[in-house]
Amino acid sequence: MSVELLTLSNDWVPAQKKKHTRKGTNVMNETKATGRLGQFLARKNIIFSGRRYGIDALGAMAQGLFASLLIGTIVSTLGQQLGVEFLITVGNYTKSAYVVGAAMATSIGYALQAPQLVLFSLVSVGAAANELGAAGGPLAVLVITVLAAECGKAVSKETRVDILVTPLVTILVGVFFSLWWAPAIGTAAGYVGRLIMWATELQPFFMGILVSVIVGIALTLPISSAAICAALGLVGLAGGAAVAGCCAQMVGFAVMSFRENRWGGLVSQGIGTSMLQMGNIVKNPRIWIPPTLASAITGPIATCVFHFQMNGPAISSGMGTCGLVGQIGVYTGWINDVAAGTKTAVTVMDWTAMVLICFLLPAVLSTVFYEILRKLGWIREGDLTLS
Repeated sequence: MSVELLTLSNDWVPAQKKKHTRKGTNVMNETKATGRLGQFLARKNIIFSGRRYGIDALGAMAQGLFASLLIGTIVSTLGQQLGVEFLITVGNYTKSAYVVGAAMATSIGYALQAPQLVLFSLVSVGAAANELGAAGGPLAVLVITVLAAECGKAVSKETRVDILVTPLVTILVGVFFSLWWAPAIGTAAGYVGRLIMWATELQPFFMGILVSVIVGIALTLPISSAAICAALGLVGLAGGAAVAGCCAQMVGFAVMSFRENRWGGLVSQGIGTSMLQMGNIVKNPRIWIPPTLASAITGPIATCVFHFQMNGPAISSGMGTCGLVGQIGVYTGWINDVAAGTKTAVTVMDWTAMVLICFLLPAVLSTVFYEILRKLGWIREGDLTLS
């Protein structure tokens, strides 16, 4: 009996040891696999993080957008006002959908530290995503470029025919997802446009609030507010409210962050784009409250008090103070109205309305709200610093 128990005991112990050994081996294999994947991603500089995609890539995309669409619109507008055909031609080339998409994509690729072949291949990816994304082009470019860039980085220099494989993978992945996803992203952005159209049918007070806030937010987001305004033909009172909202965002952020960013930040945001703050907004969304509240106030003031209208090019409604294109558009509308006989002359009240709505009120209101939130501890020193 004792021998049988001993035999059973001896049979049982190795079995248990063997079981534990198998389990331990599986864990070790999984650990090694995970370790190899981690080493591969580290070697390829592929970092899945909110900072890299939500801050670095967004900030870079804003610079690409400024260096193409916004600069192109400014140059072409100046050419139209000065009657210089060369400037109009330059502007039209610079703000074409393909060029804008390529500029944004290469900026994002640069922020992701993509190798040269990946970076150059992103030109095609950005052009496809921006063209197929329509009004939501910038958002489509951001999402799809990140995916294509990381896939390109994964295969970069892994074969002896890298000059063929890397561009091929990057472009095929990017264009494939552009065809698949970009139209859907554009449709989603179109909902924003329909909301704005619905807002324009309301009474001027509510329309002023909704249009000003929504278009102002779209200006700062990676969505083309200028393209949305152009697609909707957003002029008249609705266009004036849109201008007010965009100015509140740009001037508001520029003035609020003056302590951190000084004159360079004032110009780059006030005359450039408030999208430069998207990285900081991701880190602390509360910094978005002051300029948004300011836009909710300046919008109805524009529509109800001054009857401020944008009767120039619709795209100018979504430009704010970027290169003063919004203000040039409003002035162009005044001139057109005078020429058409619907307006007798440009008055002092017109200029007063422009100064108050586009510059003075956004600066004062945003600063007041900023100081309140700073005292509450919602906004801290350095939250608005641009890298």
